[in-house]
Amino acid sequence: MRFLSYLKEIFNNIVGIICHQKIKILHKSSNFIIINKECDIKINSNNKTERTVHTMLKEVFPLLANEKLFHEYYFPHRLDFATSGLMCIPIHKEACRVVSSTFLTRASKKYYIAIVRGLFSKEIVDIDIPIGEDIREKNIQKMCTANCKFCMKARTAKTIFIVLEKGLYDNYPATKVLVRPITGRRHQIRVHCTYIGHTIVGDYTYSNRKDTKPPRMFLHCLR
Repeated sequence: MRFLSYLKEIFNNIVGIICHQKIKILHKSSNFIIINKECDIKINSNNKTERTVHTMLKEVFPLLANEKLFHEYYFPHRLDFATSGLMCIPIHKEACRVVSSTFLTRASKKYYIAIVRGLFSKEIVDIDIPIGEDIREKNIQKMCTANCKFCMKARTAKTIFIVLEKGLYDNYPATKVLVRPITGRRHQIRVHCTYIGHTIVGDYTYSNRKDTKPPRMFLHCLR
């Protein structure tokens, strides 16, 4: 029976990698699954019929689902709905503890790539300003920097930007940047980009709902 279960998991892995357009398995060990999340998809949802990273993981790795967890898989870190890129999914509790610890102690290093509006005036930009909830927004989750009078519960936030390339996006000046968030606040990169006047291309929320033409928000978790 164990052998049959093992074969079933291998089959599920192969079928999942081939058939799923929204999730790509980059690596799997006895401790972790590394996936590449596409843009415009949630990590999980209380609506169990909604297509999320959680539901797709269950289709690919049903034997790894843990019924004791509300969303059946460990999610020690997250990516925004509109952000694509790498996620580390621990397979068991001890692996989750280790991953969570690296984020809490800031031992982990995260790198993103983004295309932003406008041209950076410096090659390296270091932003260090707290981020909190924007109380003006009642229907969506939106954050703002501590210098905004509508900011609540601000917490320290630090991001480093390194210019990779300057050019045009749809005939508008744009800069490609490598982003190193030192802290991990909600929407941190998006808020800090907006704070310095370089909103991410396709960021509908932080462009005051004006940036609607791009097919996606150009922010990707690279490493």
